[in-house]
Amino acid sequence: MISSGYMLVFLILSMNWAGAEGQMLTESKSVVKRPGESHKMTCTYSGFGGHPHNAWIRQAAGKGLEWIAWIYNDGSSTYYSEPFQGRFSISRDNNRQQVYLQMNKLKTEDSAVYYCVREPQ
Repeated sequence: MISSGYMLVFLILSMNWAGAEGQMLTESKSVVKRPGESHKMTCTYSGFGGHPHNAWIRQAAGKGLEWIAWIYNDGSSTYYSEPFQGRFSISRDNNRQQVYLQMNKLKTEDSAVYYCVREPQ
């Protein structure tokens, strides 16, 4: 049996999305973390003519998409899927055109591809 201290959490965060007229969502790079560690993901957006509502979703290997959290365009409201409440935190900085996902107490089951998405206009 492998000690949990040696199990790693793979967070693949290098996915990019480009839309019409130069719209862009760019996420941070891939990282490897140990269980119990923390990590903050950054999504930078541009070309939307304002600040879109944003969400984070993820997809673990062999599984479907899982919604994590959503944030209103001015940051006034946030919503979380129940499994992530208290451990993950979504926030934003509209001056930098960035949306963040702070993940604490990472678990091996957090290994996934994480996507930053926006609400359709």
